[in-house]
Amino acid sequence: MNLDDIRKNIDQIDGQLLDLLSDRADLVHQVGEVKKRDGLQIYAPEREEALLRRLIERNKGRLPEKSIRAIYREIMSAALALEDDLKIAYLGPEGSWTHQAAIKKFGHSVDYTPLPNFFEVFDQVARRRADYGVVPIENSTEGAVSHTLDLFVDSPLQICAQILLRIENCLMADVPREQIRTLYSHPQALAQCRGWILKHFPKADLVEVSSTTRAAQLAKENAADGAAAIGSPAAAEMYGLTVIEESIQDRATNTTRFLVIGEKTCPPTGNDRTSLLFAIHDRPGSLVRALQAFDQFHINMSKIESRPSKRKDWEYIFYVDLSGHCQDPVVKGGIEELEKHCSMVKLLGSYPDAGE
Repeated sequence: MNLDDIRKNIDQIDGQLLDLLSDRADLVHQVGEVKKRDGLQIYAPEREEALLRRLIERNKGRLPEKSIRAIYREIMSAALALEDDLKIAYLGPEGSWTHQAAIKKFGHSVDYTPLPNFFEVFDQVARRRADYGVVPIENSTEGAVSHTLDLFVDSPLQICAQILLRIENCLMADVPREQIRTLYSHPQALAQCRGWILKHFPKADLVEVSSTTRAAQLAKENAADGAAAIGSPAAAEMYGLTVIEESIQDRATNTTRFLVIGEKTCPPTGNDRTSLLFAIHDRPGSLVRALQAFDQFHINMSKIESRPSKRKDWEYIFYVDLSGHCQDPVVKGGIEELEKHCSMVKLLGSYPDAGE
C-alpha cells in the first residue's frame, strides 16, 4: 500500500470518528437533560474513572494508556460542556500548576475561573458561582498545604475527586544565565528546588511571590535587573521567557496532589479514599484511643496531619486519609468507633483513589 492509499484510509477513519463523536454528543445531551430533570450532579468522577479503566483494559492496539486518557479527557470535557455550562474555580492565575491540574481533570472545553487565594475558591463553590473548585492539598517533597486543610474545618464542601500532577520546575529568564541575580517564585517551588538553587545560584536573592505565573511576569518585567523565575514551562511560554534549564526540582518524582471540591461526595467505585477531620478530648491517651479505632477495623490510614484548631490555644485538629469508602461497612464502623473518642468528627468525602 502506497502513501496516498494509507492517507485515504486515514481520512475515511477520521470521517467515521467524527460521525461517531456526533452520535456520542447527541446521547450526552440526552444524559444532561435527564440529570437536570432528576437533580443529579453533572460531573460524575466515579463514572469517569470506570470508563477510563474499561477502555484501557479493552485496548489491544498501539495507543498507550497515557494517550487513551489524554484523548478521552478531551472527549469527556466536551461532554461536560454539552451537559451543562460547567464552571471550575481554581487557585490562579492562568498558567499556574493548579490551573494545569484542573485542565488535566476537566479538559479544555469547560469554563475556568482563576482566583487569587484558597478562601475565594472555597467561597465561590459554596455560593454556587462555580460548580467545582481545584486546590492543592499536599506535595510529595514539601508536605501538606496548610491553607487548604484549615478551610475544610468550617466549609460545607465535600471532596469528590483528586488529581496527581508531576511538578517539573524550570529556570526561565529573558537574560543570559550568567546575568541572573534574583530568582522569583512561589514559596513551594523555591522549597522544591532548594538544593539546586544552593548549588547553582548560592548568591542569588530569592523573592517569594503569590504564584509561579506571577514569578514569570516579574522575571520579564525586571529582566534588566538580572531577574529570573522558577516555575512551569507553560508560564515561560506565556511571558515569552527562555527556558534555561529544565526539571530543576530536587526530587525527580516531585508530585503535587490536588483536590476537586464540590457540594457532594462520590459514590463507591471499589478503589476509594476517604478523608476526614477529627478533634480529640483534652485527656491523656485520647489520640491513641482514637487511632485504635482504625486498627480495630483493620483500616489502612495513609495520611495523618495535625493543625491548630484556631479556636483554643494548643488544641489541634487532625486530618486523616483512609483506604476505602465511607459507605463500606468496615470504614463506616471505624468512623463510628472514632466518634466515641473525639469531640468532633467531620467527614470530608470519599472519592476514587486514582490520579492518572
